[in-house]
Amino acid sequence: MSDEPEVTPEPRRRKPVVVVAAVVVVAAALVGGILLAPKQQETTNAAATVTPSTSAKPPVTTPPQTSAPPKVPEASEFDAWASKTSQWLDIPLRAMVGYAKATTKLGKDVPGCHLSWVTLAAVGKVTTDHGRARGGQFGTTGVLDKPLATIEVRDFYNKVVSTANAAGPMQLSPAIWGQFQASYAGGKPDVQNIDDAALTTGRALCADGHDLGKGQVWWNSVGTLQPAPLFLHRTLATVNVYGTVGQGSAPPNPAVLSAVNFAIDKIGLPYIWGGNGTGGSDPGFDCSGLTTAAYGSAGIKLMRTADTQFRSVPHVTDPQLGDLIFYGEPATKIHHVGLYIGNQQMIDAPQTGQAVQVHSYRRDGDDYAGAGRPTA
Repeated sequence: MSDEPEVTPEPRRRKPVVVVAAVVVVAAALVGGILLAPKQQETTNAAATVTPSTSAKPPVTTPPQTSAPPKVPEASEFDAWASKTSQWLDIPLRAMVGYAKATTKLGKDVPGCHLSWVTLAAVGKVTTDHGRARGGQFGTTGVLDKPLATIEVRDFYNKVVSTANAAGPMQLSPAIWGQFQASYAGGKPDVQNIDDAALTTGRALCADGHDLGKGQVWWNSVGTLQPAPLFLHRTLATVNVYGTVGQGSAPPNPAVLSAVNFAIDKIGLPYIWGGNGTGGSDPGFDCSGLTTAAYGSAGIKLMRTADTQFRSVPHVTDPQLGDLIFYGEPATKIHHVGLYIGNQQMIDAPQTGQAVQVHSYRRDGDDYAGAGRPTA
C-alpha cells in the first residue's frame, strides 16, 4: 500500500470534479491497423464516473481526423493476414474473418463511412469476448454453438448498464437488429451468426452518412450501439490496443497484452488511495496499484509506488504498448504513473473523485517524467 497519495491535482492540472478526460480516436485501416492522428485533442465527459447520479454526456471537441480510407487486403493475402492478426490479438479466427468480411463489404457499399475492423473487433471483445463469454465458439458457418442472450453488465454501484434484451456475439439491441439486420451470405439474418451480427453492427455505425474517420462521429456512432459510458470507454481503449498491435511488424509481448487487457477491464473502478483493487473493502486502485495489479496478472512483479517503479524499470524514449508513463520530478519524487495503450493514450487511476479511465498521456504544462518498460 502506498504511504502517500499517488496524485496531486495541481501538477496534472485536473479539476477536482467527477469527470473523465478522453481522446476520441478513430480506427482507420484494415491491414495496417490504425492511422494515428499526429496531434491528439482531449475532451471531457462523464464516462467512468464514481457517482451514480452523474449523467454521461458526449465529448465536446474537434476530434482528430484520419486522412485515408481503410484498405482491404487482396484475396491472396487475406487468409494469412486474418490468421496472423487473430493469433496476435487472441481473437478466434472465425470471429476475425467475420469482422473483416463485414468491413470489406461495407467498404464497398458505403466507402465514405471509413469503417475499420478494429472498431467491430473492439465491440465484439468488450461485449462478449468475441462470442466466448459463456464458453461458446463459432462453427464454420459463423454461428455460435451456444446462443448468447443478454449478458448483463453492472457498474461499480451495481447498476445494470448493459442494453436490455441484447443478443448475439455483438450484443445487438432489438431496435438495432430490427432496423439494420442483414445477412452476409443472403437469406434470413441470424443475430447469433458473427458474419450477420458484424455486418449489422457496421450498418448501424455507418447509418445516416456517418464518417467514422471523424472522431466525434465515431464516438457518437458507437454510443448508438450501447450508450453506457463503461462500454464506450472500454471500446475506445480496445480500439487503441487493436490498432497499435495491428500496425506492428511483430506480435505483441503476451505479458504486455495481458497487463493492458487487465487495465481495460478495470475502467470505471474508482480511485482509492492505496487501493489494490481486490474487492470488498478494497474496491478500487490508486495509480501504482493499478499498474502493479495489471502486470501482476501477467506474472511480472513491480514495486508498489510510482516513485519506486520509476527507479526500478528500464527507461525508454518513445513509449510503446504497455509501457509505464511517469509524472513528477525524476531527481526527487515521481507522484503518478499510467499504462500506455498506444495512439498517445494511457489508462490510469488519476485522483480522488475520478475513476480508472483513458486519456492523452501528454498535455501542455504537464510534468511528464518519461516512460519505463517492465518487460525490457
